[in-house]
Amino acid sequence: MTDGLMSKAATMEIPINGAGDTGSLPEDDGLEQDLQQVMVSGPNLNETSIVSGGYGGTAEGIIPTSTVKGSGLHPPHPSSLATGDEAARGIAVEKFDIVKKWGINTYKCTKQLISERFGRGSRTVDLELETQIELLRDTKRKYECVLQLARALTHHFYSLVQTQHALGDAFSDLSQKSPELQEEFGCNAETQKLLCKNGETLLGAVNFFVSSINTLVNKTMEDTLMTVKQYETARLEYDAYRTDLEELSMGPRDTSTLCRLDAAQSHFQSHKEKYEKLRADVAIKLKFLEENKIKVMHKQLLLFHNAVSAYFAGNQQQLVQTLRQFNIKLKTPGAEKPSWLEEQ
Repeated sequence: MTDGLMSKAATMEIPINGAGDTGSLPEDDGLEQDLQQVMVSGPNLNETSIVSGGYGGTAEGIIPTSTVKGSGLHPPHPSSLATGDEAARGIAVEKFDIVKKWGINTYKCTKQLISERFGRGSRTVDLELETQIELLRDTKRKYECVLQLARALTHHFYSLVQTQHALGDAFSDLSQKSPELQEEFGCNAETQKLLCKNGETLLGAVNFFVSSINTLVNKTMEDTLMTVKQYETARLEYDAYRTDLEELSMGPRDTSTLCRLDAAQSHFQSHKEKYEKLRADVAIKLKFLEENKIKVMHKQLLLFHNAVSAYFAGNQQQLVQTLRQFNIKLKTPGAEKPSWLEEQ
């Protein structure tokens, strides 16, 4: 597709060739996974709009225990039994309708999905929007890699700081027990303690970086992708009912067909509105996500660079100033709560 088409964010039907190829469109995850997605939301049969005496409602239709007199039972009034039977039938009918509607919808969506995969149908595609969605998924994968590496850096560096702390204590102890090497052991002990202190400060900055990236990836991006999944399901339903309407429109126009055509038109319009609403929701979320991502990453990358540079340059003052600049507070000595280092 040309850049002109991309810039128009056009929504169009893309015919699929016999090999199931959609040209430049990205491939889906797999037919089996898509079918599972179609089947995942079954009908909820535990909720019905009909409430009867025998189904947790009022006492009407329930045989009261006060009818017991002497050694026998008074039979319930026939009208009470009739009311209970009617209510039970009503609930059964309603549940049957729920299952029926779910089954029809699932059948149509499965048929549409298979038709798309084997090149016998067409699908509606918003080229610009789907390109943005694929870019988001790729960005999320890359940010997850950065997050994993940053966490590994945190754990490795924490081990280094702990080792420096232990080494400093060992040097300090030896300086007191070795008078002839007291000065040398003492200098090394002070150096290790300083490195340990600066290391803890750097770890505070890196931990803040990890926490912010984790929020961006696993909350902000994930929330947008959940809306994307809803949009993709709505797109499949829309195309399924569009195809159904097109097939009926090409058939004979007798009384029976006209009734079915009216119903198909109504279903199609309903799914079209749902699809268009979710498409607009996804576009808005993608826009705000991009703006938020740039804002968050600008701050976090600046923090990471300044903190790491100051640490390895041995500039303790600049390292502390970096944390103050980003309002990062470290655990104070003697605090009761465990530090974030202890919680890793």
